[in-house]
Amino acid sequence: MEPPLDHATPSTGTPRPRARDLGLVIGTGRPGPHNAITDVPGVRVGHTTVRLPPDVHTGVTAVVPDLVGPHTPLPAGVFTGNGYGKLVGGTQLAELGTLETPVLLTSTLSAFRVADALVGWVLERPGCEEVRSLNPVVGECNDGFLSDIRARPVREEHVRAALDTASGGPVAEGCVGAGTGTVALGFKAGVGTSSRTLEVGGRRGTVGVLVQANFGGTLRVRGRTVTPGSPDGTGAEGPEPAPDTGSCMIVVATDAPLDARQLTRVARRAVFALARTGASYSHGSGDYAVAFATRPGGGPLVADADLNPLFEAVLDAVEEAVLNSLLAATTTTGVGGRTVAALPPESVAVQASGRGPTDAA
Repeated sequence: MEPPLDHATPSTGTPRPRARDLGLVIGTGRPGPHNAITDVPGVRVGHTTVRLPPDVHTGVTAVVPDLVGPHTPLPAGVFTGNGYGKLVGGTQLAELGTLETPVLLTSTLSAFRVADALVGWVLERPGCEEVRSLNPVVGECNDGFLSDIRARPVREEHVRAALDTASGGPVAEGCVGAGTGTVALGFKAGVGTSSRTLEVGGRRGTVGVLVQANFGGTLRVRGRTVTPGSPDGTGAEGPEPAPDTGSCMIVVATDAPLDARQLTRVARRAVFALARTGASYSHGSGDYAVAFATRPGGGPLVADADLNPLFEAVLDAVEEAVLNSLLAATTTTGVGGRTVAALPPESVAVQASGRGPTDAA
C-alpha cells in the first residue's frame, strides 16, 4: 500500500548560519554573489521536500542548466570515488562526455522512478517531439536511517515540481529536497552549496558545486575533529548509522570552456575534497561527482596547465558546501524513532576562532 500523498516544498531560505556567517572561510578564493552553484550563469536549482512524519523524510533536488537537452548536450565528466551506488546514466556520461538532461538527486530506491519521470519531462520539452533516445542522469544517497526508504515515496509530481520551480539566486540548504533525510559525519546533513569566482586561462569565470551529503567518517574542521561526543558536538540519540554506509553526490558547474576530459579531472578533485571534511570512503559508500560546462563551444579551451586555479576552487567549494549542508540541517527524528542531531553552530565557530574542542570553555 502506497503512503498518502505528501507535500512538496519549493526552495526557500534557511535561517541557520552558513560557514562564512561563523567566520569559517575556506581558502582564499572569492565566492559568487550567492555562494551557490546558481552563481554559474544559466544554472538553476529546485527542491521538492517529501515529509510524512515520523517515517518519511526524503525528496528530490534538480540542478537544471538552461541550455541542456538531447539536441543541445553540454560537455560533462564523471568520477567515481567509490562505486557502491546507483548513478543512473553514468556509463553513457563517461563514454560520450555529454550531458543531455538536468541532474537530479534523490533517495536510493526512488532513483529509478525519478529517472522515468525525468525522461517524461524532457520528452515534453519543445523540440523533443522526435527524440528516440535519452540518457537521464540521476544520483542518489541512502536516506534509510531516518526515512522509510522501502516506501519509495518520491513520485512523478515531486520530480516535476522540482524541475518546474528550479530558479537562480539563493539555494535552500540542509533538510530540503534530496537532503531531507541524509546523515553525514555523525550529524544531520543534507544539501549544501558553494561557489568561487576566478581567473582561469586568462578569462574570468565561475565554478559552483552542490552536494548531497550522506557519508561516514569523522568531521574535521580546519584539521580539528568535531564528533557527536566532543564538548562542542551533540550527535545521534540511540543507534547510529553503520560506519561503512553512506554516500555523497556532488554536482559541479562552470562557465569555463572545458571539454569532457578536463571536466572529468575537475570531477575527480571534487571527490578528493571530501577527504578534507573527514570522509571515510568506506566499502558501502557511493561517492560520485558529475561536472559540466555551461558554454559549449564558448571559445578556445583552457589549457591543461592553466587548470590549477579551477582545481583549487573546486576543492575549497566542496569543503565549504559540506560544512554548509551540516550547518543548515536541523535535528530530525525519523523512522523507528531514530534521532540525529544537527551540528551545533558554536562547534564550528570554535574552529573558526582557532580554538579546538579541548580549548573550549
